Amino acid sequence: MFDLTSALTPKEGRDIEAITNDILEAKRRGGEAILTIGRCLTEAKQSLPHGEWLPWLNERVELSERTAQKFMKLAREWSNPNTLADLGASKALMLLALPDSERERFAEDYNVIDMSARQMEQAIRERKEAQEAAARAEAEAKTAEEARAKMEEDMKLLNARLSGAQEDREQAAQAAARLEAELEELKARPVEVAVETVVDQEAVEKARAEAVAEMRAKLNKAREAKEAAEARRKNAEEALEQIRLQLEEQARAEKKAALGEDKDLAQFELLFDQTKETVNRMHGILLKVQSRDEDAAGRLSKALTALAEAVRRCAG
Repeated sequence: MFDLTSALTPKEGRDIEAITNDILEAKRRGGEAILTIGRCLTEAKQSLPHGEWLPWLNERVELSERTAQKFMKLAREWSNPNTLADLGASKALMLLALPDSERERFAEDYNVIDMSARQMEQAIRERKEAQEAAARAEAEAKTAEEARAKMEEDMKLLNARLSGAQEDREQAAQAAARLEAELEELKARPVEVAVETVVDQEAVEKARAEAVAEMRAKLNKAREAKEAAEARRKNAEEALEQIRLQLEEQARAEKKAALGEDKDLAQFELLFDQTKETVNRMHGILLKVQSRDEDAAGRLSKALTALAEAVRRCAG
């Protein structure tokens, strides 16, 4: 058992008995007195000798250490005692999960005084999910912007590459056409032999064949160069088309991300999905009830109709 005599009077401030009495009285009052409990608990923890804190909590004020920590947190962080009196401890503790700068706004937006603890817990969870969705959308928007900038730079390089490939292709095509014409001309050209020279027909044909073979080799190289230039042009065009498609997809992603940056829109989308799921479940329950109780099914159907009408008025 807790030994009160071991709880020595602190060197400064009140003795533990006075603190204990204040806590017990505040527990009876509730409401704004929650802050008194938290302040007194903090004072008691600082006053009690080592090892006496937990026994005192359990035996004198009948609080667990976890609950005591929550009361002390309220006393440290809660700034509006009037609101606390209306909220009660459980909902006030839930609000502590929010940043201090957002608690008052949240309490006003959601009218938390009229909400049940469960409804409030759900609202805080939905708010957190909406904020996380907005944060993800913001990060995705930043990533999308960086990706778009890179793709635009890639497109500039590819355009320059395509321009060079087209120029190479034209030059290669002109070179191949020129060599083809020269080859045909060579084939048709008569052999020029001096009058006094004895014609060696075999040597003439050999010389012509060697000249034709050399020209064909040059033409083959020119055609290969033309094909290579055409392949580079085609690759550049395909790469440009790929970048263009990626930019279109990126534009759609940026538009979606821009919508996601709006926290209200993100929260609306979240609530809409949750509501749709809930309505589908309600409809499933209605179908089950219809098979066994027509009167009850009729009441449920009227309730859904009224809900649909309320949603229609909101939309209007």
